[in-house]
Amino acid sequence: MDITLTNGARSGVTSAPSSKSHAQRLLICAALGSSPVTLHCGDISKDIAAAASCVQTLCAEVKELKDGVFHVVPTKKPADGVKLLYCGESGSTLRFLIPVCGALGEKCVFKMEGRLSERPLSPLDEVLRAHGMTLERRGTELFCGGKLTGGEYEIAGNVSSQFISGLLFALPLLDEDSTLTVTGKPESTAYIDMTENALRQSGIEFKKDGNVYTIPGRQCYRLNDDCTVEGDLSNAAFFLCMGAFSEEGITVKNIPSGTSQGDRKILDILRSFGAEVTVSGSSVTVRKGKLSACTVDASEIPDLVPVVSVVASAAEGDTHIINAARVRLKESDRLMTTAALLNGLGASVEELPDGLIIHGGSKLLGGTVNSFNDHRIAMSAAVASCICTEAVVVTGCECVNKSFPKFWDNFSRLECEK
Repeated sequence: MDITLTNGARSGVTSAPSSKSHAQRLLICAALGSSPVTLHCGDISKDIAAAASCVQTLCAEVKELKDGVFHVVPTKKPADGVKLLYCGESGSTLRFLIPVCGALGEKCVFKMEGRLSERPLSPLDEVLRAHGMTLERRGTELFCGGKLTGGEYEIAGNVSSQFISGLLFALPLLDEDSTLTVTGKPESTAYIDMTENALRQSGIEFKKDGNVYTIPGRQCYRLNDDCTVEGDLSNAAFFLCMGAFSEEGITVKNIPSGTSQGDRKILDILRSFGAEVTVSGSSVTVRKGKLSACTVDASEIPDLVPVVSVVASAAEGDTHIINAARVRLKESDRLMTTAALLNGLGASVEELPDGLIIHGGSKLLGGTVNSFNDHRIAMSAAVASCICTEAVVVTGCECVNKSFPKFWDNFSRLECEK
C-alpha cells in the first residue's frame, strides 16, 4: 500500500506509543512467573503481538483485553510435543525465547518472516548447543530442543545485546547456578540495562561484577500483579526530529523520565544539531534552530540511524554516522536503504562499510520512495517530507505496523505549516 504525504513542516502535539522493547520483556517475565499479571500496554504493535503469541504457546494464557491491556496467567504447560512459535519479524522475540525454551526443556519450532531467518544467531547457537540444546535452521523455521544445564556461559558482547538478554532470562530458571561472562565491548548496553531492570522488577537475583554475571538457579519470577509499559523513545524520535524543522515545534507526550532506553539520546543528538529541546515532565517539545552538522556514534543507538540521517540532510556541513555496521542486519540493510531514501529525494549521502556521510544543506525535492518493508525507513520518509519541496509517496507504508501501528494517524493529525 502507498501513502502520499503533503510536503511541509509539521507542528502540534502527539504521544509516544508503548515501548515494544519494554513490553516484550515484561510479557516474558509475567509468563515465567507463578501468579497472574495485568500489563497495560496501550498500543499493540506486531512485535508486541508476536511476543504475546509465543509466550501464550510456550507457558502462559495471554488474553488481550480492551485498550491494549494484557492479562497474563502462567500455566507451566507440560512439554507435550512440538510447540509452534510464530515470531514474525521480531528478532528480539526470537533471541529472547530460544534460551527460555531450553531452560523449560521444550521442543519448539520458531516460524520466522521477512529477513529474520537471514539474521545471525551465532554465537548464541554455539553457546546453547554447548550446554545441552539442539538447534537446526531449515529455511524460515528454527527447530529447538534439549534442556539447558547450568554452569559457565561465555558470549561475545559485540554481536547483539539480545543474545545476552535471552541468556539472562533463561539462566535463573535452571536447576544449577550459572555464571555469564560477556567478552569484548558490549554494544547497545542500554537494552541490557532494560533487561536487568525487568529481572530486578521480577524479583530475580543476580550479581554483576564488570562483565560477569553470577546467577543462582531455581528462581521464580515474581512480577507485580499490575504493570504499565513505558513510552517508546525509538518511535517518539520520528516526531521529535520533525520538530527540528518546525518554527512552532512539536510536543511529544508519554516520554518516560529516568528510563534505561538507549534512544533517550535522541534529545542530546538534536541539541548537538542545534535544535531547541525543552523537557517538561513527561513531555518533550522540539523546535527549529540553526542546524549544523555533527558526528553521531551509532554503536548504542542503531535504531536512530535513519531518522538522524534525515535531520543531518538539513544541517549545514557534513554529518558522519559512525560505528553503524550492525544496522545492515535489521529489517533492511539500513545503511543502504537510508542512503537510497535520502539520495532519491535529492540529498547527498555517501554509504560507507560501517556508516554514512551526509552532506547537509541539500534541497530535498520529493517523489516516490521505497520503504523496503522497513518500518523505520517508512517513518523516516515521513520526517523527510517535512523538508521537501514536493509531495512524498511512500510505498509499502503498512510496514509501520511492526512497531507503531498508529503512526500515520498521528502524523496526519499534525498541522502542516506549508
